[in-house]
Amino acid sequence: MDKAKVGVGLVGTGYAAKLRAEAFLHAARTHLVAVVGHTPETSAAFANQFQCTAMSSWQELVARDDIDLVTICTVNRDHGAIAKAALSSGKHVIVEYPLSLNVAEAEEIIILAKAQKKLLHVEHIELLGGVHQAIKQHLPQVGELFYVRYNTIKPEYPAPRKWSYNHELFGFPLMGALSRLHRLTDLFGQVLTVNCHNRFWATETEYYQSCFCVTQLCFSSGLLAQVIYAKGETIWHRERRFEIHGEKAGLIFDGDTGILIKAGETTPIEVGSRRGLFAKDTSMVLDHLFHDAPLYVTPEESLYTLKVADAARRSAETGLTIVVED
Repeated sequence: MDKAKVGVGLVGTGYAAKLRAEAFLHAARTHLVAVVGHTPETSAAFANQFQCTAMSSWQELVARDDIDLVTICTVNRDHGAIAKAALSSGKHVIVEYPLSLNVAEAEEIIILAKAQKKLLHVEHIELLGGVHQAIKQHLPQVGELFYVRYNTIKPEYPAPRKWSYNHELFGFPLMGALSRLHRLTDLFGQVLTVNCHNRFWATETEYYQSCFCVTQLCFSSGLLAQVIYAKGETIWHRERRFEIHGEKAGLIFDGDTGILIKAGETTPIEVGSRRGLFAKDTSMVLDHLFHDAPLYVTPEESLYTLKVADAARRSAETGLTIVVED
């Protein structure tokens, strides 16, 4: 970058967008120029809070000459279209996972970013968090791995009637919640086959009240992993649990508490905070733009996990075990 400050445009006004806006406001290298939300009212309120201009559409935002970087924090369905338009307009792009709900479109966007010589960063802050870093630190003590279980189960009653409970806006559960699989591909590598079963409870067509998704991944190493992602009104007990079982030891993370278990010995594991991860991600992106510092994840790595998630979707639809294409 040859500019003193990067002009930023923000698409979205929700939780992630607010954390991004705070990070940009506190960064000496950025200027938050404009925002666009779901409604004119939310856009205006957000713009007033964060001292920027409210736009009427994301198409207008990505076309602005004073914006260098477009940050996409809106519904999953629109990620691909906005990223493609922003790159075509010569902007750098930060997009919250998933890059797209369509694998072919995600591949096209990565090719476009390279052709435009612009940054495309797909956020995966789960990799920066305390649990993931603690797992990486202690994984060598576990020995040869044979089984992993990762459950994120969230009861909500009544279930909110919002985009994360909408088939089209959120996408297939493990594509919309891509981090549940990306933790595993980052830690354990290539997946050979996927078997998935998924169920929705719904009283209308577009929105659902609950979903329960269980997936088995067979890795090329021989590791077997089971992932459960569930939320809504038919779920009765909250759980965020990650278990790793090896021939020498086991790692158990229950929420933000971790232990290493060996024969006759249990050792507590210190787990770092989940606070400030969006700010850390933003700072790393700016270091990359200004100083070509390395980032912690590549678009290609996110794309690979998207292929695994799409294999889970096809398995749930067909009842078949799906081979993941490399």
